[in-house]
Amino acid sequence: MTATAPSPAADTTTLSNWRVASIWSRHLLSLWFPLNALAFVATGPHSWATAPLFLVPILAAHWLDSRERVEKRQPDPELPAWPFDLLVYVLAALQLINVVLLVRLLSGQPIWAADFTLGVIVVGASSGFSIITAHELIHRRPAAEQWLGRALLCTVLYEHFYTEHLRGHHVRIGTESDPATARFGETFHQFYRRTVPAQFRSAWRLECKRLGDEEMPLLDRRQWRNRVLHGLVVGWGGALCVALTCGVVALAVFVLQALLASRLLEIVNYFEHWGLSRQSQRVRPTDSWDTHSWFTYYALVGLSRHADHHAYAARPYQQLRVFEEPPVLPRGYIGMIPLVVIHNSEFRALAAEELERRRLGPFATAQPSG
Repeated sequence: MTATAPSPAADTTTLSNWRVASIWSRHLLSLWFPLNALAFVATGPHSWATAPLFLVPILAAHWLDSRERVEKRQPDPELPAWPFDLLVYVLAALQLINVVLLVRLLSGQPIWAADFTLGVIVVGASSGFSIITAHELIHRRPAAEQWLGRALLCTVLYEHFYTEHLRGHHVRIGTESDPATARFGETFHQFYRRTVPAQFRSAWRLECKRLGDEEMPLLDRRQWRNRVLHGLVVGWGGALCVALTCGVVALAVFVLQALLASRLLEIVNYFEHWGLSRQSQRVRPTDSWDTHSWFTYYALVGLSRHADHHAYAARPYQQLRVFEEPPVLPRGYIGMIPLVVIHNSEFRALAAEELERRRLGPFATAQPSG
């Protein structure tokens, strides 16, 4: 596998503070969705005349992510980690604050209030983004960062992603045994109905196996150490606390924003590996789809370079590289959402053309394993 040529800055031994600040400032675009959500929950209650204004940044993000502006510059190995880590911690804090303020905002409001509908959409979109932040954290080695990532997943009632993604998806990517790999020709709705229960079952089995018995019954005492069970207790225990302290409407908005966030995650899962099948034991960059969208790269914490992430999972987001071999999505991640959900047949046609052009997926020629 070959990466594109590094940028001139990568030839220097030491980066200037100005250069570091310039690179870091582009990644501040990742505050786009969390700050929009914060503005919404901090300024309510809203009327039906003002609440829809908070949809404008979401629509603008889609427009920007559907443009042809690309970002293919390679990361500079001299970049210090701490400012990029700091940004991740700020994003994590914003997610926790936004969810707390959302349920507080809906406490005492009726279900037909503008804040209910727009809260699900605006905060749900931001919570979907927060799963990307959680994804970055759970891949890190320090236990405290993994715990923080798991806490974010609890705010969207999807903590089992921690177990399934690390020990399931990353091991099985591109194989029939991976529920998070969309098959060639599979529609999104077929994928969604299959993957959601299958990922949970896989995570549960992985934990039972870790505890000593893959077929362990629920009432076995060892289940007290089951991390998936811990996630269920914390996530739904938090939902119960919301219901008891803020009311049933606040509970409904909490659950619905979580449902929207997890659905956005599965839309992304769908197109990140659609139609690809692994040709070797080792995961390669060609086992994932990339996009070169400038907006996706900076607004979604480097997620656009998914091929490098799967090939080298420990690499932090600011150091992910561009490879030439992976298939390339026709749009950025946000621009892909309506294409996948509303115009799915068009997506499948475009994706099949790209796989055929690159001789990947069902069009791949046999390669030696290894």
